[in-house]
Parts: sequence; structure tokens; C-alpha cells
Amino acid sequence: MSIGTGQHASKPKLPMGIEPRMLSFDVYGTLINTAPANLQAFRSILHEASETNVDPMEFYSFWERRKIAHYIEPYRSYKEICQVSLAEAFRRFGVSSGREELITRYFECFPSMRLYPDVQPTLDILAPNYRLALVSNIDDDLLNMTALGRQFDLVCTAERARGYKPDGTLFRYLIRESGLSVSQILHSGQSQFTDMVGGKPLSLTIAWINRRNLDLSPVVPAPDFIFSGLEPLPDLLT
Repeated sequence: MSIGTGQHASKPKLPMGIEPRMLSFDVYGTLINTAPANLQAFRSILHEASETNVDPMEFYSFWERRKIAHYIEPYRSYKEICQVSLAEAFRRFGVSSGREELITRYFECFPSMRLYPDVQPTLDILAPNYRLALVSNIDDDLLNMTALGRQFDLVCTAERARGYKPDGTLFRYLIRESGLSVSQILHSGQSQFTDMVGGKPLSLTIAWINRRNLDLSPVVPAPDFIFSGLEPLPDLLT
């Protein structure tokens, strides 16, 4: 495992036998900065539920964990999982006036989400020489509402794969639809519990994009690389 902190870190090296032809990316939290919009959405949800004593970030974090837990169950749409997880969060925090339909406040925030500043410059460098793919635990309509700023060669969503990352379904879809071997794909993602848990057992090479400077959990498979953003990728590939 190689660790880098940005464009000034020592040059990382690909494992022997890994020759990427496709670069796949998680979307939300990797390419897209979701934090400001998510916080606003969940503040609105709690406000409309007449709840002022619950910390929005604590509430959101519990909702996020429940959402990921549902990914390994028989397929349901992302929007359905979000709604079920909201109902669970309301119960957990004792929000008796909460309605699960308030999850629409979260869906409404997708058009306001923006790319991290390093995304477009890095992808502009990579696009002439590599196929670019998106891999996201998402419904197509929500992805289409997201300002990605460019076309991608392959789009892999939970809706298209009829499954999510943690059990490998979405990554198997990526491999199948790419027409490539795992040694020809480099995946970059921010989630230990979806990107690494789902991708490493399939022998994918994975760069953990650790934008939030989190500790690596001892219960997840180790990534091949740890970067604080996308800037090290061009050096890695040259």
C-alpha cells in the first residue's frame, strides 16, 4: 500500500502486472463535494420534522450507516433505501413527527452539489489516454441531476447493475461492461465500506481518495494507494 498526500508526495508505483486502460471513479465524495448540500438537506429535514434537539451531522451519520447496511440486501432502488433509512433514523433519535417522505429534501439537493476543484484538471490530463468510468451506488435520475461537467466512457450505477458495491455486484458490472480484465482497471473511491469492501475481493486495484483524512478501518481490505485527492493519479500512471 502506498500513501500520498497530494501532488508533492513521492511518486507512487503501480503493482507489477497492473496496466490500467480504464480509470473508474466513485462519484459522491470522490468527484463531488456532497458535504455542504447534505448538511443543508438534513437540517431542512429535521426542521420540517419540528426537531431542534438533534445534531444534524449525528443524525446524517446514522442515516448514512443504515443506508450502507441496506446495500447488501436484495436490490431496492437507491431512493427506496434512503427513505427506509430515514425512517430508521427518525426512530433512533426519537423524532416522532418525522415523515419518511421528507427524504425528498435530500434528493432536491443533488443539482446544487459541485465538483471538488481538483477533479476537472486531473480528468482533463487523464482523458486523452484512458477510458473514464463512473461507479456509483445511485439511481440514474439522481446521477443525471448531478453537475459532472463532462461525458464518461462508461457509467455504472446501482440501478443498471441491479445491485450495489459492498457485495461486489456493481464492480462485477463494471468489469463486465468494460470488457477488460481487473488488471486493466484502476478504481478511485472515497468509501472504505463500499469501494474497498466491494472491490478488493475482486482483485481490483484501488486508490482510496481520503479527502476527510479518516483513519483506515482495520476491518476493511487495505487499498493499494491512499491519496488525499485526485492530483497524484497522473504521476501514478506515468
